[in-house]
Amino acid sequence: MSVEIALTSTEIRARFLDYFASKGHVKVPSSSLVPRNDPTVMLTTAGMQQMIPYFLGRETPPGSRLTSSQKCFRTTDIDIVGNERTLTFFEMLGNFSVGDYFKREAITFAWEFLTQVIKLPAQRLHPTVHPEDDEAPSYWSEIAGYPDEAIVRLEDNWWGPPGASGPCGPDSEIYYDRGVEHGCGRADCKPGCDCERFLEIWNLVFMQFFQDRDGVRTPLPKTNIDTGMGLERLSMVVQGKESVFDTDIFRAIIDHFAQLTGKIYGQETRVDTSLRVIADHARALVFLAADGVLPSNEGRGYIFRRVLRRAVRHGKLLGLDQPFLSIAADTVIRLMGDYYTELRTQRDRIVDVLSLEEKKFSQTLNTGLQLLTSLLSDLRQKEISVIPGNEVFKLYDSHGFPVELTQEIASEQGFTIDAAGFEQAMQQQQERSRAASNFAQADHETNLDEVLQRVGPTKFTGYQGITGTGKVVALFVDGKEVESISAPQQALAILDATPFYAESGGQIGDRGDLLAQAGVFKVHDTRRPVKGLYVHYGEIAEGYLRVGDSVQAEVISQRREDTMRNHSATHLLHKALRDLLGTQVEQRGSLVEPERLRFDFSSQRGLTTDELAQIDAQVNRWIRADYPVDTTIMPIQEALATGAMALFGEKYDDLVRVVSMGSSTELCGGTHCASTGQIGLYLTVQETSVAAGIRRIEALTGRAAEAYLRRRSALIDSLAARLQVQTDTLEARVEQMQHELSTLRKQVAQFQRENAVRQVETLVSQGQELSGVIIIATSVDVPDDKVLREMGEMMRSKLKQPHVVVLAAPLEERIALQVNVEPSLTKRGLHAGKIAAAVGQKLGGKGGGRPDVAQGGGKNKAELGAALELVTQFVRENLQ
Repeated sequence: MSVEIALTSTEIRARFLDYFASKGHVKVPSSSLVPRNDPTVMLTTAGMQQMIPYFLGRETPPGSRLTSSQKCFRTTDIDIVGNERTLTFFEMLGNFSVGDYFKREAITFAWEFLTQVIKLPAQRLHPTVHPEDDEAPSYWSEIAGYPDEAIVRLEDNWWGPPGASGPCGPDSEIYYDRGVEHGCGRADCKPGCDCERFLEIWNLVFMQFFQDRDGVRTPLPKTNIDTGMGLERLSMVVQGKESVFDTDIFRAIIDHFAQLTGKIYGQETRVDTSLRVIADHARALVFLAADGVLPSNEGRGYIFRRVLRRAVRHGKLLGLDQPFLSIAADTVIRLMGDYYTELRTQRDRIVDVLSLEEKKFSQTLNTGLQLLTSLLSDLRQKEISVIPGNEVFKLYDSHGFPVELTQEIASEQGFTIDAAGFEQAMQQQQERSRAASNFAQADHETNLDEVLQRVGPTKFTGYQGITGTGKVVALFVDGKEVESISAPQQALAILDATPFYAESGGQIGDRGDLLAQAGVFKVHDTRRPVKGLYVHYGEIAEGYLRVGDSVQAEVISQRREDTMRNHSATHLLHKALRDLLGTQVEQRGSLVEPERLRFDFSSQRGLTTDELAQIDAQVNRWIRADYPVDTTIMPIQEALATGAMALFGEKYDDLVRVVSMGSSTELCGGTHCASTGQIGLYLTVQETSVAAGIRRIEALTGRAAEAYLRRRSALIDSLAARLQVQTDTLEARVEQMQHELSTLRKQVAQFQRENAVRQVETLVSQGQELSGVIIIATSVDVPDDKVLREMGEMMRSKLKQPHVVVLAAPLEERIALQVNVEPSLTKRGLHAGKIAAAVGQKLGGKGGGRPDVAQGGGKNKAELGAALELVTQFVRENLQ
């Protein structure tokens, strides 16, 4: 049954906003996909996101009643976009009350809009409520005429607070009945069932409680309403379509590219998937670019690049060898530019960004696909189903082929990738790069020795601050000493004095600027290739720089501060490890960066979870104690006599720098905080083995630790929201789901066994007799090889007379074979392994095994009938 009228998506959006405007709601424009003042999320994912400051009282809303159509982007399902339902970009229609109306009005508005404004059949709409919400059912009965027993109560109808505490409340979801043809066939099928019959279209959230950290809920002084309804899903229902991709929102894009490629949408799954990917991803990319997101290798830019590369790949699968995203972009802009006017004003910029990135990636894709196709073919012949990590890395490192694209293509063809092997190859390459960099510096060492003899050692002023003045005493370009450099040359600059810390003792070198009267030199790294000489590696970004010029040296302050936090934390970590595990613990290496710290130490065993918690607690106690960090220069023997720790394998001068903080005292030349309190926060994120007797701790401090905790908190909130539970009950919900999944798997396994038994009973009665031998060679319906083998055993037990049984099971991209020969026939010339080999070869594969039991298979499904016919011929020719 279709709806009375078929509105376009544009008309639906307009009617929604106009309806709520007529009810006193202020129309609020969609906010950017880049969230404002919310670093905890990367992109805008819901209509209520821009309303949060109003609900929390941080900002004054433009009205107590608001409505919007919010553009949203969700990244969790990128890899499965291409099915009939999943999207990355979508529009969320919503109406909001900030301390104004509540349940009665929200339900009234929703019912009136659905049944009177867009005229959905009332009998197809079904509300659900939370079991503890007694008000909502009474309003649904009063307003829509639903008897109490017709209103479904679902535990999932609860919106929990984003964190451990905050506003929360029950919600009421409105489902649309798509018809029994979409159902599971059960008489009690109703909203909440996992089948496709009942489709959720609108969620009304009633925020009426405040939940404290103990889980105690008290009524809010002012209640709020937050609703959300996906425009794409509503359009699908209103227009009577089977999929969101059949609506007017997408069909213009799909039909255009179907015509362009000579394909017909709706006839072939593979083609349909690629057309849907292009339609969704084109919309997503246009809106990301319009909101200022540019392709890059991190953050939002990485998401942009990943979506674009996936779209380009599916374009290639359709035969689109020329750039096509700019065409798709213009279609999206034409369809949606009237409402989202930024698309029209940003059109040239959007097209330029997409065209440039698509051209850059196309050649990479062509080369990578050829190499990957060849690799998969070789592995398939060798019957290897896991792509080695070094091969995945070679595609990534040598040809720029994205790892996630390799993984997706591999999965489509029945392969997996060795992720651990890839990570190991990546780490080895990084180590080789560092070694090569050090080797390349050797080319300059002779000249640098001469510079050191000529001008003397560099005076390091970085302990006192991050700025200072210096004079350029030498410049190098391509290994040759020069008198001047000009933009945009890359070069090495040496000063007589510098505040830039040179990489040493695990602490990486500083970055920043050398500001001269006529130029700006960007320092990308600072090292000490020759003892006593600090070398600034970088490029002249503006103007020119000459030997003898005076410069103002400025280290990037935040980067240095973050590095100092991590370096001071390594000292506290070292001390905490020795206190906990014993003085036999020795530091065996470290890496101190702005983003993290890495600390290697001697230990014959890994740390337990409880021990790691004790380490974190002790380090953070010392941080809160805010001990001063003192440094003293003294003779090395005197320093060692005071108990200062010297690092294993490190060479020291006669005079050493001793760094003390609390009970920690070490020899160290690095930069540190003024007091331990400046570290802010310490957090261990990983403890692993790196070699025999050597363990590694990776940790975060300060801003990085805070960001990590925010991400983890956001992840927990997201999971809780997706599961529609409170965060403090998330673990229990997951355990419940695991139990349910285990139960369902057992039920599925039981069903599969029962189905196999039914097939066996039928097949036993259908055997063909030849010279006293029962021959059964047929295709069967089983989920996997295990059940196929079990069917073979069942057949053996059921058939009492001599028999040959060959069962073939189509499993995704291959056909599996199970061959059983009654033992007495093996002495009469029949061999199960040889039968499996003959049938497998006909299927384009192979087979083999024992005389009485064998397995095989192949890929050529078109030859299945002919392959099974070989069985009778084989028996006739070989039976003695």
